[in-house]
Amino acid sequence: MTFWDKKFAIFDMDGVLVDSMGYWRGLGSDYLHSQGVTDEAAVQDAMERVKPMTMSESAAYFIERFGLSATAESVRDDMNRIMEEHYKHDVPLKKGAYELVHELKRRGVKMCVASSTDGELVKLCLGRLGIADCFSFMLSCEEVGSGKDKPDTYLEAARRLGCSADEAVIFEDALYAVRTAVAAGFYVVAVVDDYNLRNMDELRVLADEVVDFEIGIGIE
Repeated sequence: MTFWDKKFAIFDMDGVLVDSMGYWRGLGSDYLHSQGVTDEAAVQDAMERVKPMTMSESAAYFIERFGLSATAESVRDDMNRIMEEHYKHDVPLKKGAYELVHELKRRGVKMCVASSTDGELVKLCLGRLGIADCFSFMLSCEEVGSGKDKPDTYLEAARRLGCSADEAVIFEDALYAVRTAVAAGFYVVAVVDDYNLRNMDELRVLADEVVDFEIGIGIE
């Protein structure tokens, strides 16, 4: 079996459909620096800890850890505004993503996006890049209230698609998200990205398939 055999597909956005992880990697640290946080080791440790969190959870964590005089809503909104500009103007599709989703659509695969990014930003970005209409809906972890270290978002996506976990393929790039999706019973494709290369050995063991859009995906 390969992912081509599945009739339902759930896509992550950042690092899978779009080349945006560089912007996200700098976002949290840039924000903390702008708030006067100078302990670089603590900043980098915080960046690792917030990886599986929603934006709201990350904002609350920053406030608690660094004693910021702000609300979680204001921190989240400030970071979303920064990313909104990138999604409006800078973030490109990953090579091969356009061809893949349109081929799956042609084959009648029912697809959605399940992202940790704010839902409106997902729509903004994928609409600009010309693939939004390939998806039945776009679901944000913020809407579900749970990060991808838990299966809730994937299970809700499957429910809305009208399928069970074993009927769907999930395209993900983050190690923790792949681990969660596999444990929840989904067929999982790990997508190669510059920012997950250090985890590639583990991803190859965990995932059902590993694909690299840069070298192309054969259309059966």
